[in-house]
Amino acid sequence: MGVQPLVQMQGIYKSFGAVRALQGVDLELYPSEILGLVGDNAAGKSTLMKILSGAVPLDRGRILFEGKLVHYASPREARAHGIEMVYQDFAVCGNLGMSDNVFMGRWPSRRILGGLFHVVQDAAIAKRTVDLIGRLRIDLNSPRTLVETLSGGQRQAVAIARAMAFDARVVIMDEPTASISVKAIGELLHLMEELKAQGVSIIIITHRLQDVMETADRVMVLRAGQRVDCRKVSETSLDEIIQLIVRGKPTSAGTGIEGQ
Repeated sequence: MGVQPLVQMQGIYKSFGAVRALQGVDLELYPSEILGLVGDNAAGKSTLMKILSGAVPLDRGRILFEGKLVHYASPREARAHGIEMVYQDFAVCGNLGMSDNVFMGRWPSRRILGGLFHVVQDAAIAKRTVDLIGRLRIDLNSPRTLVETLSGGQRQAVAIARAMAFDARVVIMDEPTASISVKAIGELLHLMEELKAQGVSIIIITHRLQDVMETADRVMVLRAGQRVDCRKVSETSLDEIIQLIVRGKPTSAGTGIEGQ
């Protein structure tokens, strides 16, 4: 592509007991890119992304962010580099409002009485939520609307807004269309394009290959914990990707670079 990758995962290995989930996997993600990550069940897709987001430690390999070696011991450390993961169930609390969900656990506050107490800045949270949802071009009645009253697509937008609230540079979406309607799928794909236009890089894990072919710049195929291939969407076809998923053979076992 002629530019340095934003994220590089090199020679990633991960085992769970006797199960080898990942065997020397390489991944590159470029600035303002949508990368589709596909493969059959147990191919290692979610494990690879949980490593990138700090939720699961790697056994061997290394991760570079903007060319610099990084170590993520927790999701908090990954977030410090602007890496956010949106899970399949959205991880939202239905009995709370939209703004409370967006800033959950990271509410802005101010000190009072000489710093003895912290007061949550509700007005600032509400305004910021309106701004974030507006960036995603989603209609918003009130930032205090209970999430349990929202549609699947709207809940997805809340989860993405939460990622964007803290200047995410990489958003990982794990099966984002699994729990939403057909109409909401179209809205989500549009939302992804909006994020890309705003300079955010996106990795989408999905079984809906047609969504990848419609929105992604590149598609990477995993099979049995190994990287089979990574191709530009413009230079491949749906049939070719299906063949790689079902019968493809890994082009290499990765770099085998061992992390510390």
